[in-house]
Amino acid sequence: MGKKAVISVSDKTGIVDFARGLAAHGFELISTGGTFKALKEAEIAVTYVSEITGFPEILDGRVKTLHPKIHGGILATDSEEHRAQCKESGIEYIDIVCVNLYPFRETIAKEQVTFEEAIENIDIGGPTMVRSAAKNHNRVTIIVNPKNYKKILENLDKNGSVPLVLRKRLAAEAFAHTAEYDRLIAGYLEGQIEDTYFPNNLRLSATKVQDLRYGENPGQKAVFYADPEAGKGTLAYGRQLQGKELSYNNWMDMDSAWEIAAEYEDTVCVIIKHTNPCGIALGGTVLEAYERALEADPVSAYGGIIAFNRVVDEETAAAIKGKFYEVIAAPDFSSKARELLADKVNLRLFAVGLEECRKTRGWKIKSVNGGFLVQEEDKGIAPPSEWEAVSNHTPSAEDLAEMEFVWKACKHVKSNAIVVSNKRQVIGVGAGQMNRVGSAKIALEQAGEKSKGAYLASDAFFPFADSVELAHEFGIKAIVQPGGSVRDTEVIEAANKLGIILVFTGRRHFKH
Repeated sequence: MGKKAVISVSDKTGIVDFARGLAAHGFELISTGGTFKALKEAEIAVTYVSEITGFPEILDGRVKTLHPKIHGGILATDSEEHRAQCKESGIEYIDIVCVNLYPFRETIAKEQVTFEEAIENIDIGGPTMVRSAAKNHNRVTIIVNPKNYKKILENLDKNGSVPLVLRKRLAAEAFAHTAEYDRLIAGYLEGQIEDTYFPNNLRLSATKVQDLRYGENPGQKAVFYADPEAGKGTLAYGRQLQGKELSYNNWMDMDSAWEIAAEYEDTVCVIIKHTNPCGIALGGTVLEAYERALEADPVSAYGGIIAFNRVVDEETAAAIKGKFYEVIAAPDFSSKARELLADKVNLRLFAVGLEECRKTRGWKIKSVNGGFLVQEEDKGIAPPSEWEAVSNHTPSAEDLAEMEFVWKACKHVKSNAIVVSNKRQVIGVGAGQMNRVGSAKIALEQAGEKSKGAYLASDAFFPFADSVELAHEFGIKAIVQPGGSVRDTEVIEAANKLGIILVFTGRRHFKH
């Protein structure tokens, strides 16, 4: 009884060479559909599955491989009893199953895909063969990923067979493949029901990208996984161009920096330290944005992480070169910029990509003791056109533009958050304090003399008028905050008394 291999793949990367290698090792090849056609065109001997089953494809191709002569050949063990039953039924053993599944993820990612088209791309026979072969990995080799073709052929060349330890590893990968496939289908179907934005069962799948240097502290191990539902233009699918391996803290800070940089349309530079910004500024050029962001707090910027929403050019790289930073993230770096920074061997350059997609799952997930908290991402801000000027002094268009800048910055600072800015440059940040007036004091003292005529944002309402009074002492011109306090009237009265413009956005941006 000769060796047999079933080959039926949607991803045909490397399949012709792999099939040719199996044939050279004496395997009889069995195939279906497009794979059969590809092998025939490559002049590789291959048998159509109907010739094995003695039964034609039916139901528009929905039933091809669901037959005892296929599944019996895959599931039969090497026992005398199974061999006798297979002989009696005319079933021949199948030794290798090379199958990957209909492109369901790619199908539902298409714009305007119909429900009917999605349903037709739910593979039935494929997962059944994969699971059958993976279950019987003690005898059968299952391959679902083209990256394993070379490894299989190397083992056949060397040993004439595939060792059990590798078959076990491939079986685990196969079950993960079908589990992810079912997760996608379940998620898609749930998404067709209006009231299931958050499913009853949280099903996540992620691909390990790299082991990290360490976690938050050197005594903690850490790993980074990429979300397969994220798109290009997200950090997970960026490229590290140079520098040391990234740590957990590097990723956290880089994420904070990139989220802020993505908030602005104009050229911006963001400098992050411990997930909070110590500098944010717009500029006419990348260099100007960097210099203005650094000017806000050069002491805290030391050892920080920088993000730009534009390609880093030669002039900016020259200015950066003399300072110590951990990571620089940007859509890309010019060739001259890379040359200039190349000798800073520990500096990590991270190119996120020029793509505009930046698609994410749309959730923020945080683990707590024994469970997970899941919420929608806090995307965007309420536009100034929806804000309410509640003070006697009304803002000009220029005032509103400045308040929009500082409000976007404040959204990304840890609560309680107060941010002071002027001329599209953050000049003071108060983050993570237990009371709001404490955050205001930190931000205003950092801004110092620059606070005269400046703008202040608070991520949540002022519970008392004390922060407004403090802002007046430092010369703040205008305050933007959500409103919604039981003492809003007192706060408004204080702003009117002190001649401060006060605007309510109607939307809070806590960040814990």
